[in-house]
Amino acid sequence: MPSLTRSEARTRSALLEVTRMEVDLDLDQGEEHFTSRTRITFSCTEPGASTFVDVKPVELRSLVLNGTAVDVAGLRDGRLQLDGLAADNVLEAEAVMAYSRDGQGLHRAVDPADGEHYVYGHLFLDAGPRVFACFDQPDLKAPYAVTVTAPEAWTVLGNGAATRTAPGRWELAETRPLATYFVTVCAGPYASVRSEHDGIPLGIHARASLRDALEREAPQMLEVTRQSFDYYHSLFGIRYPFGEYHQVFVPEFNAGAMENPGCVTFRDVYVFRGQATRDEVLTRSNTIAHEMAHMWFGDLVTMQWWDDLWLNESFAEYMSHRTISAVTEFGSEAWVDSTMARKAWGYAAERTPSTHPVAGSEALDAESALQDFDGISYAKGAATLRQLIAHIGDDAFIAGVSDYLREHAFGNGTLADFMGFMEKASGKDLASWTRAWLLTSGVDVISLDRASGTLHRAVPADSPADRPHTFDVAGFAGGSEVFRTGVTVTADATQVPELGDTASADLVVPNAGDLTWATVTLDPASVEAVPTALAEVPDPQARAVVWVSLIDGVALGKVDPRVMVRTFGHAWPREDNDSVLNRTVMSLLGRIIPTFLPHAEQDEAEQVVARAATAVLADAAPGSTRAVVAARTVARTSADEALLHDWAAGKERPQGLEDDSDFGWIVVRNLASRGLAGRDLVERTREQDDTLQGRLSALMAGASMPSAEAKAWAWDELTANRARSNYELNALAQGFWSSGEPEVLRPYAARYFTDVPDMAAWVGDDALARVATLAYPSRVVEEETATLSRAALERSDLTAAVRRSIVDAQSQLEEALRSRATFG
Repeated sequence: MPSLTRSEARTRSALLEVTRMEVDLDLDQGEEHFTSRTRITFSCTEPGASTFVDVKPVELRSLVLNGTAVDVAGLRDGRLQLDGLAADNVLEAEAVMAYSRDGQGLHRAVDPADGEHYVYGHLFLDAGPRVFACFDQPDLKAPYAVTVTAPEAWTVLGNGAATRTAPGRWELAETRPLATYFVTVCAGPYASVRSEHDGIPLGIHARASLRDALEREAPQMLEVTRQSFDYYHSLFGIRYPFGEYHQVFVPEFNAGAMENPGCVTFRDVYVFRGQATRDEVLTRSNTIAHEMAHMWFGDLVTMQWWDDLWLNESFAEYMSHRTISAVTEFGSEAWVDSTMARKAWGYAAERTPSTHPVAGSEALDAESALQDFDGISYAKGAATLRQLIAHIGDDAFIAGVSDYLREHAFGNGTLADFMGFMEKASGKDLASWTRAWLLTSGVDVISLDRASGTLHRAVPADSPADRPHTFDVAGFAGGSEVFRTGVTVTADATQVPELGDTASADLVVPNAGDLTWATVTLDPASVEAVPTALAEVPDPQARAVVWVSLIDGVALGKVDPRVMVRTFGHAWPREDNDSVLNRTVMSLLGRIIPTFLPHAEQDEAEQVVARAATAVLADAAPGSTRAVVAARTVARTSADEALLHDWAAGKERPQGLEDDSDFGWIVVRNLASRGLAGRDLVERTREQDDTLQGRLSALMAGASMPSAEAKAWAWDELTANRARSNYELNALAQGFWSSGEPEVLRPYAARYFTDVPDMAAWVGDDALARVATLAYPSRVVEEETATLSRAALERSDLTAAVRRSIVDAQSQLEEALRSRATFG
């Protein structure tokens, strides 16, 4: 189906104003389909003109414009032309729609724990027409009045406060103007915890089988919700405008969360079934604050077109970390986590051929815009805002933001609109700053010449820009910070007198506070000192910057991956920051060891990790985050068959993990991937944990088995079983490449480039993008894989999502090939 182009959107928004949307959904029509009735009230600036309505039904039963039937046979590719518009119009549509299994549109999932069904709407980016007829673009906002019929035992939630008007019949309060992609309905036998804060009714909801976990976790989530509301209210001086505030943890959700006004949806793994680490709770808290920030940035004021998506995501990313740091128990841990989890993601996106500016990307159609929801629009955008604040001051920034939100409330905004308010508040001309930081892609490289005390800024040759950087430089020796100096770099070489004598420091870290967006290259003496000196650095933020610098250095072919392994062995057992502890092991096991090191060295490198984790587990306080992360790491990497079988059977597990099903699955996957467990153990474990997560874990474990027979089964389930949900496909893809000898895996490298793109026939772009990334043959680090990948990109029939996934994964493959060529 064609994707809406920017030109089409401009034409339609100039012609129409939507004044009201009435949507009636009947969800009591069986497990496959639901009925949708829509009444759209809109005006037209040119009576007699034509336009089109968006609708993607199983069956379009009727369409009536101003009392006259429109021939539904004219529906083509999700569009139906409307001719002879009046000045004031009413369009009525009735359609049969299909529930989805890919997390887009109205998704329906079954919880095997109790057989209950759950429905939720995820209309981002352009899935609205799969639920109701609409003019599907972000600048045609309108109030929504939604009614729902559902099975009597179900609860219904949505953007407006829900009232049960009769058995199985619900009415949602009419909303303030919303973009189509913000509309949602969640329905099912949800368990709920309700509260209230500052006059705002609050609700937290999840599947009934998660009730115990929900009730255990809800107090912490509600506390962060209250703290975030108070902070945003005081910061912006604008009260939350969307009535009630519900947070619904839904099954098989593609994203982390979605900012539907009044009814935010989250992936339900955030309702932790077992032991959670502190950084996992921090991540969830940050997501709560991020989605709430969207109530102002994105929902109250929405971007006019997708090229300004940064006005949503960069702001929510920055505001969430600022909020968690300012008003919650986590304090500065939030920014350390940002470095380890978010900025590392963004720097990886900058290294790919698909890199793009923070703002102003052309986004000629909605489908191509979807590809720019990445680490640049989130992490780089947030870092850019920190640099803007350094440039104009925080008071001017907040004043400009508040004025922007008030001026464009319930409407749309653009980059030019926003920067105009920044200029007015600061009294500064920001044209050159905007051009350098927002409209030019690329990342600068910051390095230090110790001998001369000169900071060097290397600008990308293919996207030159004069980006000013404000940050700090710190030196460390013997477990102490020996100096720290704030600097502003505005030239390619900046001499800093305070850095003239750095001999007292073993390790010197530019951007130690992680205040700017730049690739940090450590000087040769610091690189040499890192393996033993990093553990002595007392500042967790600086340690995080060094770890990310090492990851970048390995990817860029400047640091031997073995340096990272050695550094891990020395530094990790002494690490006391939860985010650094968890994220470094994830990076090492997820990519550094299995792709950058030759196959023959990978087992020994994993045992370096296993030994470090065993040491931490022996030393850590039982039940602490350090102990849990260490135990999970031992479970994932240990080759001790007796220990693993005992833990799989629930014997002598570490404290706090005795009944933790997710921990048990880590053990079973390790056994399966080593060929030490058959399908009987996987099936027994699944029977003990017959839940959504348990079944996904069983699929992953089955796909992890290294035999040729297991790989053939997993590949067929992944690429040919059309009944598989989005999460099931992800589990199969993750498990498939986690084990196996090269000769077993190699044939599937070629098959990927034919089989996975063809899945676009039944898997939506949002879901397929994730599958295509996870299923890419990144573990077959051979030039032939890169050759196959380049050839596949010559295909003209690749969807935008699959093409982007291949481009980015191929770039990472080429990084590994380059590193192996350099370091062996």
